[in-house]
Amino acid sequence: MISIRPAAPQEVPLVLSFIRELARYERLEHALVATEADLTRTLFGARPYAHALFACLDGTPVGFAVYFYNYSTFMGRPGLYLEDLYVRPAARGLGIGRRVLVHLAQLALEQDCRRLEWAVLDWNEPAIGFYKRLGATANDEWTGYRLAGDALARLAYSAA
Repeated sequence: MISIRPAAPQEVPLVLSFIRELARYERLEHALVATEADLTRTLFGARPYAHALFACLDGTPVGFAVYFYNYSTFMGRPGLYLEDLYVRPAARGLGIGRRVLVHLAQLALEQDCRRLEWAVLDWNEPAIGFYKRLGATANDEWTGYRLAGDALARLAYSAA
């Protein structure tokens, strides 16, 4: 039986283990710097910035997702952004990823969100095919940009 449940503070080590698996899958282990302390503070602290959930098969976590809320000025409403979705290889093909997305879509509607968005690596054909089968469309008109590390600090401390 597939079930979806929120992660609990004492499960931060398990959340981090799923993040490590995802980083390996995405070939981004070099970019992973999050610690248990970081996740405890940012997911379960006084001001949670994101939420984590587990997808369980017969009560055992086999997948996870991390999401947060964003905002659309054009719609005047919030949106839900899926930061990470990962299902362990042995549990793929059982409908677990779909159940997670159904859960998040329901949550988005309950919270008056007008959209559910996420990004996918351009080489991840299995995920792209899965998302298309759900009816998701690529947002090809937009190019994402990011400031991080030294570039972020340079801008933050530059004269306005």
